[in-house]
Amino acid sequence: MKKTVIALGAILVSSFVLSACNTVQGAGKDIERGGEKVQDAAVKTKEKM
Repeated sequence: MKKTVIALGAILVSSFVLSACNTVQGAGKDIERGGEKVQDAAVKTKEKM
């Protein structure tokens, strides 16, 4: 269940971030930042368990 919530959140964040991009380079940076946020959330969730 938690994995599903994290995955859904990542998809929503990615969609929002990608809609704000104007260039391919900007898209790459935005995707990287989104991935970092997902990793941070995963680490925090793992620490709570």
